Amino acid sequence: MNPAMTPAPNTAPTALPTPHQVNPKKLALSKWTAVAPRNKEKHFLVTQVIAPLPPSIQIEAVELEAINSGRRFVLPWRELTNPLVWRQGWK
Repeated sequence: MNPAMTPAPNTAPTALPTPHQVNPKKLALSKWTAVAPRNKEKHFLVTQVIAPLPPSIQIEAVELEAINSGRRFVLPWRELTNPLVWRQGWK
């Protein structure tokens, strides 16, 4: 058998996907897709980045709005970095 025709060994990654690189200061109006939609809510928009008091503390939360229902909820922004729960953009 020709060595160039030999199939490559199974090198599929077994580790979890790497987290999204997200800058909390640039989250306003960003679009997100839920990996496992609930209540027919799949697409979301960050409507507000919740600034802490005093402003010298880092941003901790964002407000998301479901596009279909208009339902809003607050979420710690770091949860958006989990690729098992969220995808960046509308997919």
